[in-house]
Amino acid sequence: MTKPHDKLRGWAAARRALLSGLRFTSLRLRLVVVFGLVALTAAVSASGIAYWLNREAVLTRTQDAVLRDFQQEMRNHASMLPVHPAQDELQRTAVQMANSSQRFSVLLVAEDETGKTVVGNSELDTFTLEDVPASLQKAVDKKQSLSSNNTSAYHLYWQRITDHDKPYLVGGARVIGGTTTGYMLKSLEPEAKDLNSLAWSLGIATGLALIGSALLAQAAATTVLKPVHRLGIAARRLGEGKLDTRLRVSGTDELADLSRTFNHTAEALEKRVADMSARDEASRRFVADMSHELRTPLTAITAVTEILEEELDAETGSVDPMIEPAVRLVVSETRRLGDLVENLMEVTRFDAGTARLVLDYVDIADQITACIDARAWLDAVELDAERGTMARVDPRRLDVILANLIGNALKHGGSPVRVAVRVEGEHLVIAVRDHGPGIPEDVLPHVFDRFYKASASRPRSEGSGLGLSIALENAHIHGGGITAANSPDGGAVFTLRLPHDASELLDDGPGESKDPALGNGTEGTSG
Repeated sequence: MTKPHDKLRGWAAARRALLSGLRFTSLRLRLVVVFGLVALTAAVSASGIAYWLNREAVLTRTQDAVLRDFQQEMRNHASMLPVHPAQDELQRTAVQMANSSQRFSVLLVAEDETGKTVVGNSELDTFTLEDVPASLQKAVDKKQSLSSNNTSAYHLYWQRITDHDKPYLVGGARVIGGTTTGYMLKSLEPEAKDLNSLAWSLGIATGLALIGSALLAQAAATTVLKPVHRLGIAARRLGEGKLDTRLRVSGTDELADLSRTFNHTAEALEKRVADMSARDEASRRFVADMSHELRTPLTAITAVTEILEEELDAETGSVDPMIEPAVRLVVSETRRLGDLVENLMEVTRFDAGTARLVLDYVDIADQITACIDARAWLDAVELDAERGTMARVDPRRLDVILANLIGNALKHGGSPVRVAVRVEGEHLVIAVRDHGPGIPEDVLPHVFDRFYKASASRPRSEGSGLGLSIALENAHIHGGGITAANSPDGGAVFTLRLPHDASELLDDGPGESKDPALGNGTEGTSG
């Protein structure tokens, strides 16, 4: 059963996804929207100002004409009434006043001889005193003080009102020297219709301006973004290693300057990369040539040291005890030099891209046991692996990886070293853990670097500093990798992760190899 708060979380997640989808991720869209907003603001502002000005002009013109005509009618007719007119006189005068050119309704209010209020209406009671705002009645009946600036005791007042959603103009004035007060009511509905038409016209003009601005923004965005798009494609091609990529430069604007700068940068980068590639190739060739050249004298030296070692181990004791330590040092250093040369040759293969896999199905437990047995590590290594775990790998390269990891653990971590094998999906995981002090945190990022040694005070350790680097390269060529970490229970842990079948990585089919020196396999060398 779904809980209410689960539904709320679902709605919240859907809302966040919708809002994230509405974000402006396109520069073209943002340009169009900005152009549209600017055009909309300008059009609405212009239309609003134009509407307000026209509205005031139309209403003021109509209002002035009506009030002027009403004032004239008051002079011509209402002022001729007696001080206390009768109701029929008011009615007749109101009808006469309403027949003016402006066609407004007229309401006349006065007092007869008895002091009773009498009313004359031009529209047969459709315009009554109740239609006149009280504030307007009060202003019309208020007598003003006479002065040099005010020569009239009563003034003409007006007010705009709305009745049943229809606009009207109401005006009023009192006859000087009499009791008669006149009011007029003029409908402003024709003017309102004209203003509504004007508003619709301005709205349509605003919409057309918005559409036009969107089209112009689209054209401007296309003009601006096309060079930017070409620049993006060129930068992507440059990032893919196509250093001969150049942009066509046309014009003298900022985008043309940007294209020229890109071309200069790409040209400089191509030259720099070519120089670095040439130096790197020369360096690799030097290392390879040096390693090959060293092998010939090293082979002779190795043969001599083997004879000397046999003499040292012989029971006859033919070697002078005084020089025996020197002979043993020569034998040890010769072996170390031989391992270093072999490692350099292996590194050269990886750098040159000539290292290839020779795959075979192997039992991982048997492979690890053979590696340990060949190096007489059986008493110092604990193996946790089930027999029958098969994988398609390069046995020689796997042996190099295992020899380096286990040898490094024995040398720097101390026994017992535990090797555990487990299967995780399509990958085979081999963990090598020692029981030493672990790896310092500042050393962990560099354990796979070439010629890196944790202690600068021991530059002449037995390792060459290449073993773990070669192990990592062999893992990479299988499509896997190696990670180094410290175990929570103490000691360092190196974890090798390989796919069960590395045949998909072969370019030339299983069993083939382009390595010209596969017979000279690198023995396990701890780094």
